[in-house]
Amino acid sequence: MIRLLYRPLGQALGLCLFAASALAASGGQSLSLNWVGCGISKKAYMQEIATLYEKKTGIHIDIAGGGATKGIREISANKVDIGGSCRFRLPNNSAESDAVMVPVAWDALVIITHPDNPVGDLTLDQLRLIYTGKLTNWNALGGPDAPINVYVRQGNLSGVGYKLRELVFANPDQTFAATEVFPSSGPLEQAVETDVHAIAVSGISSARKRNVKLMQLEGKDPTYENIRDGEYLLYRPLYLAYNRDGENAEEVKKFIQFVHGHEGQAVLRHNGTVPYLEAIHLVRKKLEQSKRARENAGL
Repeated sequence: MIRLLYRPLGQALGLCLFAASALAASGGQSLSLNWVGCGISKKAYMQEIATLYEKKTGIHIDIAGGGATKGIREISANKVDIGGSCRFRLPNNSAESDAVMVPVAWDALVIITHPDNPVGDLTLDQLRLIYTGKLTNWNALGGPDAPINVYVRQGNLSGVGYKLRELVFANPDQTFAATEVFPSSGPLEQAVETDVHAIAVSGISSARKRNVKLMQLEGKDPTYENIRDGEYLLYRPLYLAYNRDGENAEEVKKFIQFVHGHEGQAVLRHNGTVPYLEAIHLVRKKLEQSKRARENAGL
């Protein structure tokens, strides 16, 4: 497990060593790259950074969603140039094995509810009870006498769903007591905006742009500083992925260098997303996070 965590760190550092060098001149070419991946990465930074990159290099990046799993697997199958993901590739999975995963930022899983919901803080234990159907009414949390409507992402391999199961339950097959299931994070977040009794977990990088309440976890707000310092518990890397055998692999590496460079990191910070290299110490704390999840699960 340690090996898996530090391998992407080495890739990020290796690419960043070249970030100060000039990007190769486009030479008037009309090259276009395509990106597929998780909606959280798309909303958090990808759209803005792709626009800036085109202004600097003339290289256009077509952006589509589809989720973390699609991003990884279409890269592994060499169908797209760049993948975006909020989880690492699955070990020993042939559908994902050819994706090179490069961490570029830190995101956090945040608990969201409607702005008019009076409950503003949960513990990890309360979150587990809610998602396993053992705590079902807001009045047990100091709120109104109303059912807790649990909104979740579809499937176990979505970026949010996979990391929630890993970080909170230490069980990738954990089932959730869901009131409603959504195909992606966007519709889920939108549904919470209109349901005062809803609760959901999403990525902070996209949820902060919605009209929702970002709940405290163990008394900590999911602020930029708390995520960067590891004070907020549920953080995870955001990745860009490419295929070494891809037709445009070298151009994709240059784009990743740009993301790790000064201008790319400025875009991340402007969107409230922590650049990966600004908080490398979170790799170690992530090990502690996983250990704590296993202990709480009795493993």
